[in-house]
Amino acid sequence: MRRPALAFRRALLSAAILIPLSAQAQDEGVSPAVIKAYPISNFRIGSSETRFGGLEFVGGLDLSSTNRDFGGLSAFRYLDKGGSFLGITDTGFWYAGTMERDEKGRPVGVGKFRLAPIPSEDGAPLEGKWNSDAEGMSVSGSTVTVSFERVHRIAEFDLDLENFASKPRFLPLPIPENELRSNRGIETIAYAPERGPLQGARVAVTEKSINKAGDMFAAVLEGPRKGIFYVKRIDGFDISDGVFLPNGDLLLLERSFSIASGVALRIRRIAAAAIVPGATVDGPVILDADMRYQIDNMEALDVWQAEDGSTRVSLVSDDNHSIVQRNLYLEFRLAE
Repeated sequence: MRRPALAFRRALLSAAILIPLSAQAQDEGVSPAVIKAYPISNFRIGSSETRFGGLEFVGGLDLSSTNRDFGGLSAFRYLDKGGSFLGITDTGFWYAGTMERDEKGRPVGVGKFRLAPIPSEDGAPLEGKWNSDAEGMSVSGSTVTVSFERVHRIAEFDLDLENFASKPRFLPLPIPENELRSNRGIETIAYAPERGPLQGARVAVTEKSINKAGDMFAAVLEGPRKGIFYVKRIDGFDISDGVFLPNGDLLLLERSFSIASGVALRIRRIAAAAIVPGATVDGPVILDADMRYQIDNMEALDVWQAEDGSTRVSLVSDDNHSIVQRNLYLEFRLAE
């Protein structure tokens, strides 16, 4: 079942995306989990090729656990150079751990993994899918900013990797709530570099909340370019995450799905100079892949600097707590 034939895999994945399994009930407190990691040595199935568009494949992992709350991974950020990480699930959990690497720096396993429920204002775990659908997350210093959809909101938390007990501090929505679609709200929260035109501002991008022209709502939350802008929607792709490169350009992870062809992904690069209030931004695609590649429902994107000085791009998938989808970790080197 882990590597079904392509046509069978498409059919199973179609069913899983259309009818995801229900999320498990949440437990209070921090829960450790043992993660089994199966190596992914080739990005394109059956090929040893490593260069794909503007990225070079480094390696990947197929992740699983017997912990009932593992899954639904919707955002991922490294806290250092490819070691410790923090993320959120769309069922209302924090997750954290350490990426284990071989002597060449390739990912080989995950250690020190734990999960903890995201607290509500009163400190109790968030309850119900409508209230706990965390989608976007970014970290700056000791502040973690998280976006939720369905019940649309953006919240700040203190970075707490021991107890995960920080209560939310809510921010004003940067986009009118009546423009945010029920299950297509703010999917991306990203901090821009301090040294750049956005001067460290947070940027929010919606999955598929569209204006009259059919393009996605987005917004800069603070700073000299504060205000709403739009991302050009092309070929039916929706946005699932975003992160800034060191030079200030914005990478957007996008995905599409059809019963005939299954899932596809692409990464688009948006120039920092283009992000101004009222603009509709677009940019070149630096990676695209379909089901001929080791992909799934790709939800999370991160950019970080490795010990060798290279810029790395990491992707994580959301299995929707389904037995026919996978939690994948994929890592690339920016080839420039």
